[in-house]
Amino acid sequence: LQFVESGGGLVQPGGSLRLSCVASGFTLRYYTIGWFRQAPGKEREVISCISRTDSTPYYVDSVKGRFTMSLDNAKNTVYLQMNGLEPDDTAGYYCAKSLDGCAETDAFGSWGQGTQVTVSS
Repeated sequence: LQFVESGGGLVQPGGSLRLSCVASGFTLRYYTIGWFRQAPGKEREVISCISRTDSTPYYVDSVKGRFTMSLDNAKNTVYLQMNGLEPDDTAGYYCAKSLDGCAETDAFGSWGQGTQVTVSS
């Protein structure tokens, strides 16, 4: 039961990437799904989340207006469209699931291997 993330890479500031996260062994729509990132020397943070009880995505202020999270239930896949990328977005990006709400970040599990995003000129 885990996710497989893909889509990361090296991009110049202002560029775009679309990350994908395929769920294996479970059905996405029954869970709260979160996108997290962790930069070197920093704690992991949740940047976007869709609760299993509310389809409205949550975004952390630093990505609001630039990132868009979406679910494709037919493909059992969650996406993160990232536009206007900045050097501070450089991090490993991960998705995870929970049976609790988006605020309960300690409850998330089934972590994938992550995908690296590097924003640099």
